[in-house]
Amino acid sequence: MNARIVLLVTSPRLPAGLLTSAAWDAVRSAPVLTGVDGELARAVRTAGAEVRVVTEGATQALLDAAATHGGAVWLAGPAGDEALARELGLRLARQPGLAELELMYGSWDPPGARLLDAVEVMDRLASPGGDPWKRAQTHRSLAVFLLEECYEAYDAISADDTDALREELGDVLLQVLLHARLAEDLPEGKSWTVDDVAGGLVDKMVRRNPHVFSGERAGTIEEIEANWERIKRAEKTRESVLDGIALSQPALALAAKILDRAGRVGLAVPPPLAESQVDAEARLGASLLATVAAARQAGIDPEAALRRATLAYAEAVRAAERATPDQP
Repeated sequence: MNARIVLLVTSPRLPAGLLTSAAWDAVRSAPVLTGVDGELARAVRTAGAEVRVVTEGATQALLDAAATHGGAVWLAGPAGDEALARELGLRLARQPGLAELELMYGSWDPPGARLLDAVEVMDRLASPGGDPWKRAQTHRSLAVFLLEECYEAYDAISADDTDALREELGDVLLQVLLHARLAEDLPEGKSWTVDDVAGGLVDKMVRRNPHVFSGERAGTIEEIEANWERIKRAEKTRESVLDGIALSQPALALAAKILDRAGRVGLAVPPPLAESQVDAEARLGASLLATVAAARQAGIDPEAALRRATLAYAEAVRAAERATPDQP
């Protein structure tokens, strides 16, 4: 039987000693070699196995160990040591009798693991020695960029471009991570971290979805939405049904949101009559508000409707430009 060489690949984003039982069996049954004396090597030593660091001639060292002991294990570094795997594979392809090569995953990235990388990269960029522009920003200076990135994500959704949406959501995430990193440097008592952001979100999702996490009966979508609002009201002490509405959103969307909130609690407050207003701007505003109210009654999103009409008009303008000969 040929000797067995195991290339043990692990996730650098998990604790070093968190290995599968098969991986632990492998490192306890054969000599262990590695190119870097890192956390994984130390964890394996702590568990009682010997680990030898090889900085040159790793392929031959593995073959020699396997020939002497009937097997050997290579602890791959964070990047996977692809160059070694390729060199060893080519050698065994030419001389298959030397050993059998096995790739073993001792641990693997959990879903969301790359978020840890994103947090680490942002920390590097916003720390001393990082990117001067990011270090110079404040929550207020970044506000416009957060809006812009959200609008670009909205555009991708409107265009049904899921590839663009993936990229734009990354830009939105960049803003979230940067805001969280800057908050770490706030004065004591006011600072918070990205873990505080994530932890608050997790707690909120669990509280507001008892039909998933607490065994409550999951009714209709309408019942679930009503339950969400009930839990939300219990969490937040508010004097008005309008509290919590983002007042900085576009006026058309703001009007629709206020009308929706009032309608949820059965408040029949009619919008002002345009003809009763004293100036042209007020009359136009009242007329637009009445239009938004009519759209709500018809089940139409006024923001989306105006956007659709505006984009169609933009195409008409472009068509007119193409049809108009260049002027000298």
